[in-house]
Amino acid sequence: MNAAAATAPRNGARWLAHALEAEGVDTLFGYPGGTIMPFYDALVDSNLKHILVRHEQGAALAANGYARASGKVGVCVATSGPGASNLVTGIADAMLDSVPMVCLTGQVATSLMGTDAFQELDVFGLTLPIVKHSFVARRVDDLPTMVREAFRIAREGRPGPVLIDLPKDVQMSDASHLPDHVPASVDPVPAPEDAKLAEALAAIAGAEKPVIYGGGGIGIADAADAFRQFVDATKIPTVLTLRGLGALPAHHPHYLGMLGMHGTRAANMAVQESDLLIVVGARFDDRATGKLAEFAPFARVLHIDADAYEIGKLRTADIAVPGDIGASLRALGAARSTCDEWRKRCVGNRERFGFRYDAPGTDIYAPGLLKRLSEVAPADAIIACDVGQHQMWVAQHCKFTHPRNHLTSGALGTMGFGLPAAMGAQFACPDRTVILVNGDGGFMMNVQELATIARCKLPVKIVLIDNSALGMVRQWQELFFAERYSEIDLSDNPDFAALARVFGIPAHHISLRDEVEGALADLLATPGPALLHVTIDIKANVWPLVPPNHANSSMLDANPAKPSAEPAVAADGPEKKNALPA
Repeated sequence: MNAAAATAPRNGARWLAHALEAEGVDTLFGYPGGTIMPFYDALVDSNLKHILVRHEQGAALAANGYARASGKVGVCVATSGPGASNLVTGIADAMLDSVPMVCLTGQVATSLMGTDAFQELDVFGLTLPIVKHSFVARRVDDLPTMVREAFRIAREGRPGPVLIDLPKDVQMSDASHLPDHVPASVDPVPAPEDAKLAEALAAIAGAEKPVIYGGGGIGIADAADAFRQFVDATKIPTVLTLRGLGALPAHHPHYLGMLGMHGTRAANMAVQESDLLIVVGARFDDRATGKLAEFAPFARVLHIDADAYEIGKLRTADIAVPGDIGASLRALGAARSTCDEWRKRCVGNRERFGFRYDAPGTDIYAPGLLKRLSEVAPADAIIACDVGQHQMWVAQHCKFTHPRNHLTSGALGTMGFGLPAAMGAQFACPDRTVILVNGDGGFMMNVQELATIARCKLPVKIVLIDNSALGMVRQWQELFFAERYSEIDLSDNPDFAALARVFGIPAHHISLRDEVEGALADLLATPGPALLHVTIDIKANVWPLVPPNHANSSMLDANPAKPSAEPAVAADGPEKKNALPA
């Protein structure tokens, strides 16, 4: 600390920096600007590690990835106006996937608020629908309560983002009279009711075709161990959602795979035939259920969730068990299920309909590449991905040992999520291997963060799967819009390996299957960051697929008949010129 700082009175910004340290914050992500400058001045003399990103969206998504990988509260910072609005997508992503974050935004001085001052924006109103709570500090004396409550709210119950808007004059006001910050305690999630547990035990004992349906709430509640013990004790066939992956090891004998739109046939068949659906920390998302009215049509529903408002929201629960998920599962571990024949049938379907990796040809087969990546990476590697076809291939073919090892944008489906999220995860877990699997579309949305990775020498390993198209949109246009391809052509992509090298990141390009083994070994062995650019066939699709607004039993495989999601113009219509070349 320099002499001037040591003798200067403590202002609001310096008090805030000390408060963040008291809350256990060690790393925050941001980008400075006019109204947040007092806070950045305070950072000079703090113990906080600030990561300068190259775009505020990168800051919010990096804080998001940091929180997902660590379970701690992620913190991002931006100035007012466009700085704050650039955080919005990352904040919304955190809200919809229940990620704890505190977002700090500068604001014009209180005397200028409401005057359309330079870079003034009503960020409080802008973010109301996408945060658990918002604060605007009007006086420096507001800060202790606001900061304490912001971190408590972000952590407590169902986690999520909280925003604090900080006018510049509040940051600069004298705070020498404010007490040192003391974090608020977090109330535990209520315990489940004994009567509800008794109902659940009886339902499990009486079911002939039970299925456990686990979701992202398991990881959020730190209940993965309790979930595994429950599955081991009951031996009930189990399926997981996209955000639930890792709650049960992929090799577990009772695990049938992911359910839903791109789930396994064994998982979807089991759910559709079940007579009792034991829902744990899941919310009946449309990508998991398909046509909700035809989802698990013969099943009673036993719904266990920490968020009581999710129970009965989309599917009526015959037995509702709100409260602590871990405690509920430990109590239900005493259940005994008599479903041996059902279990054998489900496991038989898993073997019968398992993924195959013997695709013909010499081109790189993305599922096989990702399966092999998962096999050669460390067991505790964190794999982040973006959104699109590669996201589904990661979910289908990579194996996860814990929910925090799989970082994916679930509910919002944020393209551009992968690169900054992987960056945040590497800061949260510096001794772990962090791998980013990205597509060429999403990669370009936050490609500027390669500069942050290079500057910080983050050892993130990037596998960039390039099909020169917006692959998932192309697949849907092929299947449901009569092959009328519209605005999905990315054939003018840059040379991604050369681009990475411009940032000082070692990179390699492959396009043939016999290059995969050596390229993956080299990627993982490279010190520091590295990128592997992988070219695949533009026509490669994700299979299986449940068409939108269809039951999960209506799964399509390669070369299916093409049902229409919406009425489509005939293939020889006036837009046929947009079709890709054969």
